[in-house]
Amino acid sequence: MVNVAVLGYGTVGSGVVEVIGKNKDMVNKKSGQELNVKYILDLRDFPGDPYADKVVHDFEQIVNDDEVAIICETMGGVGAAYRFTKAALERGKSVCTSNKELVAKHGPELLQIAHANNCNYLFEASVGGGIPIIRPLNYSLTAERIEAITGILNGTTNYILTKMEREGADFADVLKEAQEKGYAERNPEADVEGHDACRKIAILSSLMMGMNVDSEKIYTEGITRVSADDFVYARAAGKTIKLLAKSTALGEDQVMAMVAPFMLDRDNPLAMVNDVFNAVLVTGNMLGDSMYYGRGAGKLPTASAVVSDVVDCARHLGKIIMCFWEEKDAGIADISEQESRYFVRVKASAREAAEAAFAGCETLDVPGREADFALFTKPVKEKDFAAKCEALGSDVESRIRLY
Repeated sequence: MVNVAVLGYGTVGSGVVEVIGKNKDMVNKKSGQELNVKYILDLRDFPGDPYADKVVHDFEQIVNDDEVAIICETMGGVGAAYRFTKAALERGKSVCTSNKELVAKHGPELLQIAHANNCNYLFEASVGGGIPIIRPLNYSLTAERIEAITGILNGTTNYILTKMEREGADFADVLKEAQEKGYAERNPEADVEGHDACRKIAILSSLMMGMNVDSEKIYTEGITRVSADDFVYARAAGKTIKLLAKSTALGEDQVMAMVAPFMLDRDNPLAMVNDVFNAVLVTGNMLGDSMYYGRGAGKLPTASAVVSDVVDCARHLGKIIMCFWEEKDAGIADISEQESRYFVRVKASAREAAEAAFAGCETLDVPGREADFALFTKPVKEKDFAAKCEALGSDVESRIRLY
């Protein structure tokens, strides 16, 4: 028997317990031995809950119990979750987590501690919810030199953009609806400003490079400035708008990484990813493109990924599962030197000035649009584009990169 403890009995933590319970026979068969949830750590009590007798309030009771071999950290944050994870790994207990913030900030350190103590730190659920992506990068694609990773990594923003496109609604209205339905947090900043997607692409970039990619150094732009009017032009051009997290390897020790809204052709596979679904497009030098698609969040999809890591840990008790993520920082290229094409929408009165600023642009005339004017620029360096927009001033109503 392998004893498991779950830290945090919220949405994901309760899902982990549910998955282990409901799929008990299959999980035990694939683990090679019986898994038993011995403890659930939470500040609250849960009277009437089927697992109420397993709830404890003191982490020391868990970490000092030599019978506990695997811990599921589903608390979130980088405070207590970091302290508890580090303490558990130092005691030789493997930890499985869904905490992308902690993995992005302390991943290489925690991996090093785990390996020094002959245990494992696994984080499949930290990116893409139930989508298998960490394990494919670590195992299935080991013969590949990964050249780029591009993903729709946040279900909340993808849901909002999908609704805006389908209903012609503005961002604020759709956000409010998403909050009412539970798809967006009361404080949605981490999602709508792109921070959640940034942490996830930092993790994927680190695995791609085998070096640490610092999420705090990645250029990040959210969706708050995308409007229903932008979708009118996107539709006219046969395109849609998605919040993409992108990372491209530039040699052995540098990446170009960013999170931002992009306008992309409708026949692009990522353009077909709608609502709360996520997708990750991985480009290898031999395989080419492969895409991983599914539910990127939610109680049971995320819990399923955590339990898949628990099974992996149970199969490898006393053995290290290799993960190549060194503490050395990879360089992050200056985005200002990158060339992009842009969709630009300006007030109709600024048409001549915009066409002059972006010489050789492709104009986009849409019947019935008299108040504004839009164009697609030629490839231009980010810093030069920013200077041109600054010169146009308040006449610029929207700017979105093309993918």
